[in-house]
Amino acid sequence: MSLITWFDPWRSPLCTCPPKLTFNPYTGCDHKCVYCYASSYIPRFYECRPKKDLLPKLEREASKLRGELISIANSSDPYPTIEAEEGLTRRCLEILTRYNCKIQLITKSNIVLRDIDLLKRAPSMVAITITTDNEEKAKILEPYAPSPAERLKAAEELIASGVPVAIRIDPIIPYMNENPETLVKALAQIGVRHITASTYKVKADNWQRFSLAMPKTAEKLKPLYFEKGEKIGRYIYMPKNVRLKLMTGLAELAKKYGVKFATCREGLKGLNTATCDGSWLIKEKTP
Repeated sequence: MSLITWFDPWRSPLCTCPPKLTFNPYTGCDHKCVYCYASSYIPRFYECRPKKDLLPKLEREASKLRGELISIANSSDPYPTIEAEEGLTRRCLEILTRYNCKIQLITKSNIVLRDIDLLKRAPSMVAITITTDNEEKAKILEPYAPSPAERLKAAEELIASGVPVAIRIDPIIPYMNENPETLVKALAQIGVRHITASTYKVKADNWQRFSLAMPKTAEKLKPLYFEKGEKIGRYIYMPKNVRLKLMTGLAELAKKYGVKFATCREGLKGLNTATCDGSWLIKEKTP
């Protein structure tokens, strides 16, 4: 089986990402986010472990590439806490930069700052997820990920170093983070030029974790998902009119602060003012 594959091989009609390749240096993730989707299809997801024969496989497969865009990573964070010691993602970046690939990193971790030197060598961008700037809520939702303040600081340092950054405010959860104006304002002030957002999609396992972590909020959300919601693929979505209202609110905030905006897998691409994943930022990188 190939390590590097095409992103979204199922060709979901809700996916508006441009064609790109993807791979995950690790299987699983130790950030233990309660809303995680990947835990439903990756066994022992919270037991983070390196991919078998990762580096020799990547070397073989990268040698056949011709400067394609590679997204790292879409199922497991490329900077779990063990990356600080393992250094596997850094060695992957060394290989990919040697083969002149375009690089998109998707993470919740400030460990990415360690690799600024490599990211400056290649056409690259970093997408950092900051679900909320409320430290207490973040600690419940993402218990082992770096704090929102640490992620915001990482975004600021990357931008100051010339590495473009997009921010994913994701997922948006009613009664939790549906009006993130203080966050959007702070992002604009440090030079973030793109925000991607999407709503919380329910799966059996993440709903169980969320209900245990935030029972009062879960009780309020129940009607939106289990009475009025709709099944799309393997997920339960909130009603489209609710999602449209939430995403329109974020689009207006982004416009207010001069930031490009896009939704992710919502069927609301009319709200997008730029390529949904923020990869458009790579094109403007100066050599």
